[in-house]
Amino acid sequence: MNQPLPQLPKPEFVLIPVKVPPEVPTQVAVDLGMTGIPGGLIGYEYRPLSEPVYFADLGERVLVGIAVSGLFGRITIAVDVASGQVVETPTSEPAAIRHVNRDLDSFNRCVEAVIARFPFYAEGDEETDEVADELRV
Repeated sequence: MNQPLPQLPKPEFVLIPVKVPPEVPTQVAVDLGMTGIPGGLIGYEYRPLSEPVYFADLGERVLVGIAVSGLFGRITIAVDVASGQVVETPTSEPAAIRHVNRDLDSFNRCVEAVIARFPFYAEGDEETDEVADELRV
């Protein structure tokens, strides 16, 4: 018989600075160090890395991995060094890169907006599609 999941504590939006490896271009290093990345999201779906990972061997793309996502950490969240975009890629297949946000600031604002809306809905609430549309903007 299924039992209800325990209530998660109210998450808090916190930005943490990131110290990047020396091979990371200056602007990306400044953005990560001064702007920072979210210290967490909700539950264990997103976890910042203790040290960023520099991926220079992905064809024409160079990424700086900043966090992992997914219940088992199988997706790496990274900043594309050339474009500044935040992307995700399966940890086991780093060539399969997908867009997340146009830049680090947009990524941080989206995480903040998600946390601000927690909990997302009450029993019988039908506003979830409306909130999802707001976050896509």
